This record gives sequence, C-alpha cells and structure tokens, in this order.
Amino acid sequence: MMSGEEEENAAELKIGEEFLKAKCLMNCEVALILEHKYEQLQQMSDDPMNQVSQVFEKSLQYVKRFSRYKNPDAVRQVREILSRYQLAEFELCVLGNLCPETVEEAIAMEPSIKTKGRAHDDDAIERMLNDLSLIKKFE
Repeated sequence: MMSGEEEENAAELKIGEEFLKAKCLMNCEVALILEHKYEQLQQMSDDPMNQVSQVFEKSLQYVKRFSRYKNPDAVRQVREILSRYQLAEFELCVLGNLCPETVEEAIAMEPSIKTKGRAHDDDAIERMLNDLSLIKKFE
C-alpha cells in the first residue's frame, strides 16, 4: 500500500505497488480468452446455454464490442509492440484499448506516459502510434 502522505494519481503513475506489478489484459485479450472458454463450454454440453452464466455472456459481449483488434495475431502484435516502450501494464492496456491516433490523444488518455524522467518523448509516442496503426490497417 502507499503511505498516507502520498496521494494516488494515475497520471503520475502513483497507483500503489499492487497495481504497478499487476498483470493487466486488454479487452481484445480478454475476448480471446472468453471466446475460447465459451467454445469449451459448448463442446461439453448438449445445450450450450445451460453452461454459460448471464455474467459470462455479458462480459463476452462487452469485451467483443470494445475490442479494437479481433484477429489473434493482431492481438499478440499489439502487446508485443507496446511492450517495447517500457510502459506500465495498465498504460499498455489503456493505449491498446483506446487506440489513440495522435500524440495529444495518447497523452490525454494516459498522461503518465509523459512523466518526467521517462523515455517517452513525442517522437517515441508517435512511433508507437504508427506501429499500432499498421496492425489496424492489416487486420
């Protein structure tokens, strides 16, 4: 936990140790996992709807609706590309989920990527966004 004196602030990556170390998943990654589980449940039952809870169904619908990448190879490439930029897990997921198109959008969505002392100048952010846009084009 964080000390009482230091207030949490995601814009400055002050989010507590447990969140900094947590493994985060992008919506597109969760969609792949839930779709796989859904297929397993369908194979195990004569009536697939018996096996799937409403919460599971709604969760699957949500992540499919808000996933910018559908193709499993594209999903893997997005994580690979974003992993090259020394992002915290949650920063990677915010950028992977929201797919900003400009440096300004990226910084507005995830201000911590511009935190002083990190290697993210506007050129690096631009390169990252260009890499991501290539995946989207070919998906």
